[in-house]
Amino acid sequence: QVQLVESGGGLVQAGGSLRLSCAASGRTFSSYTMGWFRQAPGKEREFVSAISRKGGSTDYADSVKGRFTISRDNAKNTVYLQMNSLKPEDTAVYYCAARQGGYLYTVTSEYEYWGQGTQVTISS
Repeated sequence: QVQLVESGGGLVQAGGSLRLSCAASGRTFSSYTMGWFRQAPGKEREFVSAISRKGGSTDYADSVKGRFTISRDNAKNTVYLQMNSLKPEDTAVYYCAARQGGYLYTVTSEYEYWGQGTQVTISS
């Protein structure tokens, strides 16, 4: 089983940057595809980004391409989401997710483990 803890959320102005981190427990972090999702008030949880087990492949939602970068450090059992050029519509609770397997999963139901989330608020 994997436990995930997100950190790094906060309040920033539009155009600013934040880096989210997700620390995972367990010895087999490198066997998990990792993803970031977000959920704004009154909306469905949506895919943001995913990274393969060794970090060689990534995927992004169209809404964040060119602004967000996902990365991972398997030695530290941590996955990151660097968010630049933030917009008010990026405001949401951001969740880290994990599942074993070799694909870049983009659907909420495909992930086995979830963190508690970290709030990101972008002011205009």
